[in-house]
Amino acid sequence: MKIMYVASEVAPFVKTGGLGDVAGSLPKALAAKGHDVAVFCPLHSAISTDWRQKMDFVKNAYVQLAWRNQYCGVFSLKQDGVTYYFIDNEYYFARVQVYGEYDDAERFAFFSKAVLEILPDLDWKPDVINCNDWQTALVPVYYNLMFSARPFYQGIKTVFTIHNIQYQGQYGREILEYVLGIDDAHYRSGFMVLDGDVNLMKAAILAASAVTTVSPTYAEEIQTAYYGHRMDVILRQNSWKLHGILNGIDMEVFNPLTDPHLYKNYGPKTLKDKLQNKRELLKLCGLEGDDGTPVIGMVTRFVSHKGLDLLEAVLHDILEDDVRLIVLGKGDWRYEQMFLEAKRLYPAKISASIMFSGDLADKIYAGADMFLMPSRTEPCGLAQMISMRYGTIPIVRETGGLKDTVQAFVDYLGTGNGFTFASYNAHDMLHVIREACETYRTNKEAWAHLMELGMTADFSWDASADKYLEVYESL
Repeated sequence: MKIMYVASEVAPFVKTGGLGDVAGSLPKALAAKGHDVAVFCPLHSAISTDWRQKMDFVKNAYVQLAWRNQYCGVFSLKQDGVTYYFIDNEYYFARVQVYGEYDDAERFAFFSKAVLEILPDLDWKPDVINCNDWQTALVPVYYNLMFSARPFYQGIKTVFTIHNIQYQGQYGREILEYVLGIDDAHYRSGFMVLDGDVNLMKAAILAASAVTTVSPTYAEEIQTAYYGHRMDVILRQNSWKLHGILNGIDMEVFNPLTDPHLYKNYGPKTLKDKLQNKRELLKLCGLEGDDGTPVIGMVTRFVSHKGLDLLEAVLHDILEDDVRLIVLGKGDWRYEQMFLEAKRLYPAKISASIMFSGDLADKIYAGADMFLMPSRTEPCGLAQMISMRYGTIPIVRETGGLKDTVQAFVDYLGTGNGFTFASYNAHDMLHVIREACETYRTNKEAWAHLMELGMTADFSWDASADKYLEVYESL
């Protein structure tokens, strides 16, 4: 099967979050199963010179976007059995940041139109096009409105994957004809409108042959008003083509036996070596503590839906206990200040690094005893799988992919692989944190079992890739 994967970011070339990880891993897993896979990504200025030097120039062309006729360069690179195509236009993609520009609608509309326009020149016709999130939501829309009747394009199927329903690509009506080059009739018909705005995600859900999202529980949640961000009615109407498929992680990249960022590599049979990472992490963060002191790690964006308002309510209660909290991330000023103030009050108990660092993230995954994810919503979540891979036990709220991957530990039954709470309640979270710390201190045998369970679990893309192939083949 010929599979075309379209994403606004792809690891290891450019990554801002989980989408980049998925776009970097799933196509490799599909290619490993013998399929012809091509990935399309903008040539962002964030892509390093080292990668650019490995690319081959394929061609240039011009792409019509409304009244504009814009240059499009195409570069390619082959790696891990996948062909990567990078769409070049410096006006759109030579920017300081990948997202958050004033003209994001135009930038990603150009990208979505370009990846379809250049296909005949590549002499490669996909059977299925899988696009991701609102930035590429226009791919199935443009395909249906402008390309599907052309002889070359006939018979191609489209799949739209929702990674986070909260970000839908909502704009004023005026962008439809002037920016996107789509007739205003599609606003009047309701095809591209939700609550009075042009909504790119809604249009993609209606236009695509199938819709997927990143965990079975999230697929159910987003069909409800609480989680659906006004898209729940549309998804219920199209539930016949909605599939929840759990993300995986790259088991080679996230491997404590080989990870170069660790102080000492270890595996399920050398769990004692994990303690060396804990000791060094505490030193690095300037915290006091011995081997028996519970260390809780967090690597997250500082936004409310990650559950930081729960933490805000009971942070002092947590730090009054004999624990250490190591936090890495950045985001809303309110939460950054919350952690910095806690550091001032409890300098020996909490470390707060207001930044993003892959190196420090891996050190936290390896050096912490527990990993806290109290999310209000979490479509899939990769951090809980990564933490288990490193033998660090997750403490999560039962939502989205967290519910699908972490089951509550019940000592007398010998079941579960982590610690969970259901209600979005700060004191429920505090109770579970204290339960995890007590288990760590008093039940070493059970804790070692939980560590080994997480480290030997299969979080690879293999099973998930099979489920994506089932969707593709059904089309």
